[in-house]
Amino acid sequence: MTLEDYRRFYAEEIEQVANLTSAEVRAMAAAGLAEAKYRTTSEPRHLYHNVVVSLDRAKDINNGQPSALAGWINALDLKSGDRVYHMGCGVGYYTAIMAEMVGPVGSVVALDAQPDLAARAKDNLSGYLHVAVHAGDGAAFDPGPCDAMLIDAGVTHPHKLWLDRLREGGRLVMPLTIATSSTLGQGAMVKIVRESAGFAASTVTFLAIFNAASLRDPELDAPWRQMLGKAMATGTMFKVKSLRRDTHEPDESCVLHTARMCLSTKPVRSESELPT
Repeated sequence: MTLEDYRRFYAEEIEQVANLTSAEVRAMAAAGLAEAKYRTTSEPRHLYHNVVVSLDRAKDINNGQPSALAGWINALDLKSGDRVYHMGCGVGYYTAIMAEMVGPVGSVVALDAQPDLAARAKDNLSGYLHVAVHAGDGAAFDPGPCDAMLIDAGVTHPHKLWLDRLREGGRLVMPLTIATSSTLGQGAMVKIVRESAGFAASTVTFLAIFNAASLRDPELDAPWRQMLGKAMATGTMFKVKSLRRDTHEPDESCVLHTARMCLSTKPVRSESELPT
């Protein structure tokens, strides 16, 4: 088998595990070279499996489980021409997949907090003229107006700037987590869609992921452990339908309620239900 044969088999393997569309399978196969350049084995074919690859063992940073990342990318519903923000891009492999999906008429802006990883991603993605890679703090970086955002590090809340920068119909996929160590956390990958009347929300899956330190509110740690832990244990997280930003008293519809945000089982009101 040639390396391209291995890459094609790998894409088809992830298709079966993550229930991908044909477009995503083609993107995974086409973007394979971005991963292979910085291999830690003399055999690139060893990377083309549904396994985690370490990027920085000392910092506990890896490239993520391919089937998990594929599912999160699938939740973004990417289309040709979309403008995408990828925070926590690592060395750029999954960024390359999204670049393939939006095509040269679209664009991708990628960010990583680790300068060395961002530099490797910039080199890896140099062949994609519609991709811009930056090194910096995710809490301070402004991605500009976007159709889709993938946040690839655990946070305690949706950053206000992300919600403000989502275009109508824009999709934000991000992990709300409880810190289990100084570097790692567990929680739920949540999808938020900006609609004319508000923000629809749903839970994609549960997960474990690297923490985004600057996007974690210490005041949320204690209540988050109780609320998010209960919502995951009881399955209530899968009943979430909206993200509320208005001030309101908690009620039975509130799954995760704080002064900063509320994930609710109430659906977004339609335009006909809005006050005139």
